[in-house]
Amino acid sequence: MKLLYFLVTLCWLSALSAVCYSQTTRTTSSPDKRIRLTVSVNATGELAYALTFQGQPVVQPSALGFTLSKPALALNRFRLVSVDSSRTDETWKPVWGEVAQIRNQYNELALRLASQTSPAVQVVVRFRVFNDGLGFRYEFPQQPDFQHFVVADEHTEFRMAADHQTFWIPGDYDTNEYLYNTTKLSEIDAVAAAAKEKDIALQAIIGPDAVQTPLLMKTASGLYISLFEAAVLNYPVMHVRLDKARLAFRAQLVPDAVGNKAYLQTPTQTPWRTVIVSDKATDLLASKLILNLNEPSRIADPSWIKPQKFVGMWWEMHVGKANWPLAGGKHGANTANVKKYIDFAAQYGFDGVLVEGWNVGWEDWFGNWKEDVFDFVTPYPDYDIDALTAYARQRGIRLIMHHETSGSVTNYERRMDAAFGYMRSKEINTVKTGYVGRIIPRGEHHDGQWMNNHYQRVAEKAAQYKIMVDSHESSRPTGLHRTYPNWLASEAARGSEFNNAPTLGITPEHTTILPFTRMLGGPMDFTPGLFHMRLNQFESTRTTRVRTTLAKQLALFVTLYSPLQMAADLPENYLKYLDAFQFVRDVPVDWDDTRILAAEPGEYVMTARKGKGSSDWFLGAITDENSRSLPLPLDFLEAGATYEATFYRDADNADWDTNPEAYTIDKQRVTRASKLTLRLAKGGGCAIRFRKL
Repeated sequence: MKLLYFLVTLCWLSALSAVCYSQTTRTTSSPDKRIRLTVSVNATGELAYALTFQGQPVVQPSALGFTLSKPALALNRFRLVSVDSSRTDETWKPVWGEVAQIRNQYNELALRLASQTSPAVQVVVRFRVFNDGLGFRYEFPQQPDFQHFVVADEHTEFRMAADHQTFWIPGDYDTNEYLYNTTKLSEIDAVAAAAKEKDIALQAIIGPDAVQTPLLMKTASGLYISLFEAAVLNYPVMHVRLDKARLAFRAQLVPDAVGNKAYLQTPTQTPWRTVIVSDKATDLLASKLILNLNEPSRIADPSWIKPQKFVGMWWEMHVGKANWPLAGGKHGANTANVKKYIDFAAQYGFDGVLVEGWNVGWEDWFGNWKEDVFDFVTPYPDYDIDALTAYARQRGIRLIMHHETSGSVTNYERRMDAAFGYMRSKEINTVKTGYVGRIIPRGEHHDGQWMNNHYQRVAEKAAQYKIMVDSHESSRPTGLHRTYPNWLASEAARGSEFNNAPTLGITPEHTTILPFTRMLGGPMDFTPGLFHMRLNQFESTRTTRVRTTLAKQLALFVTLYSPLQMAADLPENYLKYLDAFQFVRDVPVDWDDTRILAAEPGEYVMTARKGKGSSDWFLGAITDENSRSLPLPLDFLEAGATYEATFYRDADNADWDTNPEAYTIDKQRVTRASKLTLRLAKGGGCAIRFRKL
């Protein structure tokens, strides 16, 4: 009894600063009990977490912590002060998206810690366990002896249980425009992979062991595991470096010009570190975990934000028909040419026309790394913007502005108010931003804290002018379109323009991997809809080509989600195939429901979506370089209803290599009980519209 009394008294006496040793391990589970989280502080104060899925290890015990450069502290040993837990189950409605409403259900565990340093730093590590994975972040509350600090390194680990198959691209501070590699963890060599890429203009490779997130793995037992992050605000992007001996990834934050990772002030928090896990590939694609970890919309009245479908004076420059600069006699953004695009958009039911190369400065930019190239308000003399905006208004079309910053971000920030005010004066409400080349200020990277803060400032400033944003060459999205719904889309991956790249281009499997990786964070402006596959229309020596069938290009409008969809090809190429082009005209860009019917990364994806406010469904199915047959379940259709299904299929002799533009269109009546099979050609696809009768 005396011994028991002593132990109880000891625990009580330590309660103000730490809990009793027997309480240094905490566990919680997902609402459906399939995922289990364990968090522990060991006898020396090291903090670690582990995750299992139905008893299978997902993340082995992995360390958490930081090194600060100012003050010079190692935040890797802690005293556990208190533990809080809670449950949340709510439903919210996105301004636009893949579904009309989203359930946000999780169990939370928050550990309040004090570092074993002098002065002691208070840290809260908050874990949220969802039915599809885990999110956790570090929070630094306001405290008297710790206010301003500089992060030298974040030591978050993800230690894997085995040498999983992995879908990865090289870790790079400035670009994510790589093709995906599929290897074992132990076979990752990012430097060798990057060396094969000859068509990327700017690279900043981290090292052979560094890869980017979102990172997808598949275990031998059939689990799909994604490592990523959510809500990256005032912080750099997280890449990860692999310790092959331990099969452990550690966070690699993007540095600034002097090597620091983040400058912070309490109260503050990091982005969420996420682990999405499922035994079904389809469930991973359906996950809303990243969105749920972002804050609600900061735009009180988002009624002006409208998803849209557009064409563009853009592909001409990529295939040699036109050019961006005025010099050279091939300037595409001239008044007469853009009027043709406006006429085409109006005739075939599009919302807008993107115009690149409209403004003075392109001659001064190419090959230079300098400020003050563009002012974003001065058109070339052959581009009558007032006449074009008036003409577009008459035809029910809006122009879409292009702001290529040339990487001179300080110049753009000085001019944003003038540029957005100019847009509003011309009744232009959508801007495509670009950040090609090295960043000014020099030494900053596209994925660093400084640039992430800039992308946020652009979204906020654009919202003040009721302008929607499509960012290119930005860091990959992390669900911030929930918080800033005017930030409709980003590029931030290898998009359709790389079909014109002379070395590697886009492989047939690439678009079957993107939904599992890049697109977990948000919509991508991939620019699908190419109908002419051999890109030598205007330069006979050009050997580049599109490695898909025409039917797959149609299917991409469904499988690669974006509320801002561009029909990328030239109007004259669409006019050759108006019956197939009908699907591009019909397919919505905003949805009430989405069902992932079948999926396997690197092989195939089949997705069905129900149009916003409509009873019609649209389906896209795509495959890699292999032909295949996929059963088509129709249980997403309304019970008791009959639909007319219009199939845009690969022809029997279609092949991305030998006969890419061969397709057939047929119709039949179906119900949810109908049994169908889709045949996809090599590099092919199928698009279907289900119209309720």
